Amino acid sequence: MRRFGAVRQYRSGRWTASYIDPTGQRRRASDTFDTKTEAEVWLSQVEADISRRDWRDPDAGAVNFEEYALKWVAERGVAPTTDELYRRLLRLHLLPTFERYDLDQITPPKVREWRAERIAATRAPTTVAKSYRLLKAILETAADDELIRRNPCRIRGAGKESAAERDIATVEQVDALADAVGLRWRLMVYLGAYGPLRPEEQAELRRKDVDLDDMTIRVRQAAPELNTGKRVVGDTKSEAGKRYVILPGFLHKDLRRHLDWYAEKGRGPEGLLFVGEKGAPFRRSSFGRKWRRARTKVGMPDGFRFYDLRHTGHTLSTRSGATLKDTMVRAGQSSEKAALIYQHSDRERQKEVASGLDKMVRDERRKRSDQPKKGSGGAEVVRGA
Repeated sequence: MRRFGAVRQYRSGRWTASYIDPTGQRRRASDTFDTKTEAEVWLSQVEADISRRDWRDPDAGAVNFEEYALKWVAERGVAPTTDELYRRLLRLHLLPTFERYDLDQITPPKVREWRAERIAATRAPTTVAKSYRLLKAILETAADDELIRRNPCRIRGAGKESAAERDIATVEQVDALADAVGLRWRLMVYLGAYGPLRPEEQAELRRKDVDLDDMTIRVRQAAPELNTGKRVVGDTKSEAGKRYVILPGFLHKDLRRHLDWYAEKGRGPEGLLFVGEKGAPFRRSSFGRKWRRARTKVGMPDGFRFYDLRHTGHTLSTRSGATLKDTMVRAGQSSEKAALIYQHSDRERQKEVASGLDKMVRDERRKRSDQPKKGSGGAEVVRGA
């Protein structure tokens, strides 16, 4: 007589096995066995799992992936833009394959097959890597919740992105882009390159955040725009995003002129720094059209995004003598690893970086002005110290 579980034979000749689980409920094997020995071996494995406290409810993973994934996103408490990204990746890349599966039905072979199909169908490895990381994070939580025994996402390196190196604009190209977008938006180009400020940070800048005498801008909040067109005012991307940005001196004239001519009027210090022709807050969609026309006019690659101006700013700051920590502080970036290994960058050091950037741009402009003109190019905005 067995001391754990029971086995019996059906009329067909096959064998079944059952046992009492730790909750007192009788459980029966989901499959039948060819022989009595196979049924007893299965019971021995279950008994060992229980004794090691490694047993899990076989029905625990019978939770629909779509239901669990949407609940997972809702409970993250992430920024609106991140929430939007997660839901878009789910809708376009994960749910079409996995929505009909329960959590315990998603196996390593299914994950590998899904990834291969997505890479072939989209030819967008960066997007597939993001989708894989999201799938892995959701299923890791499911494993922590003991709904599945082990995360089936086990493809080494599948979540790493290997995006192509971003283009870097020259000082001359930044000036040309600033001219091409028009006077109302030229300061935004310069702040994107020489701040370097994120577009969502610029969208929420106010008059009170600008100090002309000290040539500083204080970043307090951000206002990203969702794909729905909704403008979401809230915290910066990280705590490091809340910062003072010391600007190079050559921007003084542009900054002063923008405050006098284009910043929101009638609200005093609370007036937005960037508003449209009708006084409405900055909108990514409307500015995007101006940016694309300017990019074409200047002859920049189609893939050169406004956000890439930050990459330009990083590079020029480094060339002017800034350390990696200096550029992190300036751009409002943070990570635990960087905080441990990079040296401190205080306010005085940031002034030195801004001064070096100021000298570099002035020198580049002076070189251009010393070169013979190839012809008259029409009216040009006068730049001065």
